[in-house]
Amino acid sequence: MSISQSVSSHLPFLRRYARALTGSQVSGDKYVEAALNTLVNQPELIADKTSIRVEMFRIFSKIWNSLAVNGQTDPVDSHPANRHLSQIGAMPRQAFLLVSLEGFSEEEASRILGAGVAELRQLIDECGRELASQIATNIMIIEDEALIAMDLQSLVENLGHDVQGVARTRKEAVALAKEKKPGLILADIQLADGSSGIDAVNDLLNTFEVPVVFITAYPERLLTGIRPEPTFLITKPYQPAMVSAVISQALFFERKAQKRQDHAVV
Repeated sequence: MSISQSVSSHLPFLRRYARALTGSQVSGDKYVEAALNTLVNQPELIADKTSIRVEMFRIFSKIWNSLAVNGQTDPVDSHPANRHLSQIGAMPRQAFLLVSLEGFSEEEASRILGAGVAELRQLIDECGRELASQIATNIMIIEDEALIAMDLQSLVENLGHDVQGVARTRKEAVALAKEKKPGLILADIQLADGSSGIDAVNDLLNTFEVPVVFITAYPERLLTGIRPEPTFLITKPYQPAMVSAVISQALFFERKAQKRQDHAVV
């Protein structure tokens, strides 16, 4: 496989990581575009041609970390629930997502961030402690496979969240969400009656705002750049650490957005 083909095959996952890191489809894709432009103009930056995926993430991280604003935290908030979330630094979040979401080994993540393995472990521990202390929320699950729904329910409850209900179809999801007003939604893509989890979520977002994490066995099919795409994606089969990482990131950005709105009102 040529370098260009290898880059293309890993691109959807770099986009997923960028979106989870920035909390935005637009912002994440802009950073990915900058990284790709850098690769085109300076192909010699790929130091290890046997590990294109690691090199792509390494170059992306250099670009993202080169902007001072990405290393800053928001002003200290007087509300404890907002304070610890806003103060999670850029490096701990990157380390946490690289290992938990993207499945890099400690050695690979260390190379990507330019840190030693011992430092990487400290960063992951720091982020894990901060995210574990976040306030709990109510979660709705849209999933037509009973065993997966039960597994997800057990997993998120062990993280300290409450599950308000499980919907198997688009119609059930809309009805349940309107009744319960969840704080976060976990949504499968293909539902029991042939309906779409994406369509169900779009219906819901027309009535109220809520962070959404999509679950799919084929994330690359959703990250095509052709249509509006999810910001947060979990790949099936998933690991508990992956679910924890993505839920935490989704809530992290939701809390920051809410905090900005509260400051604006004041």
